[in-house]
Amino acid sequence: MTTISSYGPPGGLTDLGEFGRKAWDVFVSDNIDAAIQGPDPGEVLHDSPRSQFYNLTKTDTAADARTATVSWTAFPRILKISSTSDTQRWKKAEASRKAQDEYCEWSVTRRDGKITKAAFTCESPEYWDVLAKTSPETVLRLYRRHISPDVQESDLFVNGEYDRANKWNSTTTNGAMHLIQKNNTLAAEIELAAAGTIRRVIDGTELTAEQELIKCSAYGQAERNSDPHIGASVNALARQKASISLADPVGLYFDGLSTEGWATPDGSDPQSYWTYERGEADHRVRAVYEVPAGKDFTVGDITINGRPIQYGAQIADFITIKLMAVACRFGQSTTEPQTACKQEAATELARPEEAFVASAFSAYGYLGTAPGRALRPTRNA
Repeated sequence: MTTISSYGPPGGLTDLGEFGRKAWDVFVSDNIDAAIQGPDPGEVLHDSPRSQFYNLTKTDTAADARTATVSWTAFPRILKISSTSDTQRWKKAEASRKAQDEYCEWSVTRRDGKITKAAFTCESPEYWDVLAKTSPETVLRLYRRHISPDVQESDLFVNGEYDRANKWNSTTTNGAMHLIQKNNTLAAEIELAAAGTIRRVIDGTELTAEQELIKCSAYGQAERNSDPHIGASVNALARQKASISLADPVGLYFDGLSTEGWATPDGSDPQSYWTYERGEADHRVRAVYEVPAGKDFTVGDITINGRPIQYGAQIADFITIKLMAVACRFGQSTTEPQTACKQEAATELARPEEAFVASAFSAYGYLGTAPGRALRPTRNA
């Protein structure tokens, strides 16, 4: 049985220096500890503690450990069920990054109205907060490499503070470096996974279905692809009386792109134009769909089920995002199920984007009040 010495950067990224890596480790560990504790039971009923959730740096992972991959479609389901046609939902998704709420956001480049490149990201904003605070020159270098050589430091920092939604990372046409949609945060992912470990037995019957679990536990929006599926997948492990955590490195990752039904003008493999730009194998955080300059066609000439690609959203239909959980000590948990659904207090809870304060640093890394302990991250906004 073992613990890990520290939480590593998402995707195995090497951007952070020693100080930044320490800050990241403490940030992740603090969020996990806060999620284990759960909300104050005097303010929120039947939602704490989450004693089947554990911190990999503080509690052993037993020899019977198994890794579970939980994946979902990147296109926002809320738009899909609220639209009357494919074209309408694609246009909605392309109108604003605020609509891209499945832990995947994108931006497209066009020439003469035709798509030449679509860039997708699932990198958490908190990682970039830490990177900007500890190595601002690296932030500028990465923006110039992945977004545009025209990016200036003044575009990214306002009065010395990093602007997540800067002009190069706030639209669907001018670049997408990392996630900015208010629900797409790592703090929200951790909170959702921890809340999913609570078993619910209502009127003598244990809840097992995705929709009944999310409605009872209120750990996100039932209309999304991600929230109900993540919660139910974690809960299935909890019902096996296991200890559960998010696998290191903690993050959201690309699971893959399916190109079934796609066709290119020259008969080449459409999958070959999908490339990963950031993240190690199995932990990819940035991807681009682009046809090399040597070809006599562009992304907009490729068809999906007979329709030309006119929106990055069409590609998102075929992308899956994942998180990776670890479970161990199967059959050993003595945690009793909750016998009622979560009941919120009347006071307004914090938005997920408030869950991380990048200025709370010292010479020893991030040492502020644990994010999420006083400000609970949610996926309900």
